[in-house]
Amino acid sequence: MKTNIVERKIMWGDLDSLGIVFYPRYYEWIDASGHLFFESISMNLVNLWRERRLVFGLAETSCRYLRTGRYHCEIRIITDISALEKKTVTLRHTIRESVSDVLMVEGLEKRICMDVSDPENFRAIPIPDDIFGVLNKAKGNIV
Repeated sequence: MKTNIVERKIMWGDLDSLGIVFYPRYYEWIDASGHLFFESISMNLVNLWRERRLVFGLAETSCRYLRTGRYHCEIRIITDISALEKKTVTLRHTIRESVSDVLMVEGLEKRICMDVSDPENFRAIPIPDDIFGVLNKAKGNIV
């Protein structure tokens, strides 16, 4: 199974008035980590859009908060594929405190393959075979 790890430090601008991570920041980090995961398997989402008029749009997203993030805490965001279906891929994101390895957040993004060649009529489509193969291999399935 392919994983991608992003390391970062929680900064002052990431915090709310109580001094803990403002929850939308987790969604920003997860979205960025998802894009970096795709790049790590040689699937640049911008190129897919430009060259093939395909996007992997968000169909569902969630976070489960287990431990608060605080200023200057170093974290790791680990991303992998938890599910792959005909039209969708689900990315799992775990955010851990780097030093202790304590699990802080569990997140997911379910992304649906869409043909966006007609700006008036975006439509979900089966993931093309070549892309499905790359995703299947990254998930750890034999291709």
